[in-house]
Amino acid sequence: DPDMPFVPSLPEDQFILVEEGDPTVIPCRTSDPSAEVTLVNSLDKPVYAFYDSKQGFIGNFLAGPYTCKTIVKGVEFKSDEFLIYILRATSQLPVEIEALKTVYKTGETIVVTCVVFDNEVVNLQWNYPGKVKEKGLIKLDDIKVPSQKLVYTLTIPDASVKDTGDYECTARHATKEVKENKKVVITVHDKGFIHLEPQFSPLEAVNLHEVKNFVVDVQ
Repeated sequence: DPDMPFVPSLPEDQFILVEEGDPTVIPCRTSDPSAEVTLVNSLDKPVYAFYDSKQGFIGNFLAGPYTCKTIVKGVEFKSDEFLIYILRATSQLPVEIEALKTVYKTGETIVVTCVVFDNEVVNLQWNYPGKVKEKGLIKLDDIKVPSQKLVYTLTIPDASVKDTGDYECTARHATKEVKENKKVVITVHDKGFIHLEPQFSPLEAVNLHEVKNFVVDVQ
């Protein structure tokens, strides 16, 4: 079709997710297999890569927008813009679980954080005593500076004794058969308590200028 040398692309084809270091395809296909096609970046500078008229440009590309160009009977045509987004994904899954404290009283708010480092293509699941009742609130923070990390925060408001148990997060790599899980044990008491064992009598006598120590064991 000389009036439409580039095959129309679907909106979802124009946003290309690719793992860091992997090759990908910029799918600007032509209706004329013999058409000469040029790939340009956001600065309108040519980008050299292998071209297949049935697939598009194939290669390792930097993140950013790309457009394809071709000339038909002296008229220049441009394809839709394709945006490449690079996802950081290492073969390993460094994961850490953190809890500000592991002993709570009834009514307090439990907060547990699971952090995945150097990966953006991760599926994460929580297992905890209140999961069946969907008691937990989960928030995700995607931090990129100074380094990539996904911070998943599980919050259990108004904790009860039934919230005592194992809090476990399992991270699975979205494209590789890699998983990692971490666990922390949380204890919720019905009420706070303290036990004192004074090592002195209710009444103690001391001489003037005498130094006397009063010792208490606190649990």
